[in-house]
Amino acid sequence: MMQDAATATPARHLPLAFGGGAVIGSLGGLIGLGGAEFRLPLLIGPFRFAALEAVILNKAMSLIVVAAALIFRSRTVPFDAVAAHWPIILNLLVGSLVGAWFGAGWAVRAKSKTLYKVIAVLLVVIAAVLLFGHGSNAGQPLLTGTVQLFAGIVAGFAIGVVASLLGVAGGELLIPTLVLLFGADIKLAGSLSLAVSLPTMLVGFTRYSRDQSFAVLGRNRTFLLVMALGSICGTFVGGLLLGIVPAFVLLPALAVILIISAIKVWRHT
Repeated sequence: MMQDAATATPARHLPLAFGGGAVIGSLGGLIGLGGAEFRLPLLIGPFRFAALEAVILNKAMSLIVVAAALIFRSRTVPFDAVAAHWPIILNLLVGSLVGAWFGAGWAVRAKSKTLYKVIAVLLVVIAAVLLFGHGSNAGQPLLTGTVQLFAGIVAGFAIGVVASLLGVAGGELLIPTLVLLFGADIKLAGSLSLAVSLPTMLVGFTRYSRDQSFAVLGRNRTFLLVMALGSICGTFVGGLLLGIVPAFVLLPALAVILIISAIKVWRHT
C-alpha cells in the first residue's frame, strides 16, 4: 500500500529521513550532484509515497539543495564567472524551461503505473550517462555557431523534461552537455549546471502546483525540511570525500545503485 494521500509521514520516520538524505547527498556530492536521482527511489520505496507525490517532494528538496550548492560553490567558482557565460545559460534555458513545463504537465496526467515505468527507464538512462558521460574533459566545443545554438535548445528541452519527470536538478545530464557541447571546464560546468537547473526546476514546480498532489508538501513540511537538511549536509561531506574515492570505483558503483533502484521502482507497476 502506498502512503495515504490524506496522511503525513509519521514523526518516527524523521531520523531515517535525515540519515537517508545525508547518505544520498554524500553520494551526489562525490560527483557534483544533489543526489535527487538516488533520493527518488527512497521516497517511493521505504517511505512509500505515490509516484507523483515522490516526484514533487523530490523537486522541492532539489530546489533547496541546488540553491545551497550554488552558494557553497561560489568561493571556488565566483558568481561573476558564471554570469560571464550567460549566452550558454540562456541557450540551454530556452529549451529547458519549455521542457520542464511539458514534462510536469505530462507527469500530472499520466497514470501511476506509466509514471513508475518512465521513472525506472530514466534512472537506467542516467546510470548510463554516469558511466560514459562524466569522464569527459573540457576541450573544443563539439559544435559551433547556429548548429550549436540549435543543439543547445534541443538538449535543454530534453533535460528539462527529464528533470520534471524525476524531480531532479538535471546536473547528471547538464554537466556532460556543457563539457562536450560547449567545451566548458568541469568545475565551471558544475556551477553553470546549477544556474540552468534553478529556473528550470521553478518552472516545473509552478506547473506541479496546479495538481492536487502538490498538497503533499503541506502535509509533509517537517519531513521535507529534515530530509533536505540531511541532503545538504551529505552533499557537503561528499565534496570533502571527493579526493579520497577514485572515480573508476565510484561511477560504476553509483550506476549499479541506480539500476537496482530502477528495478525496484519498475516492480511497483
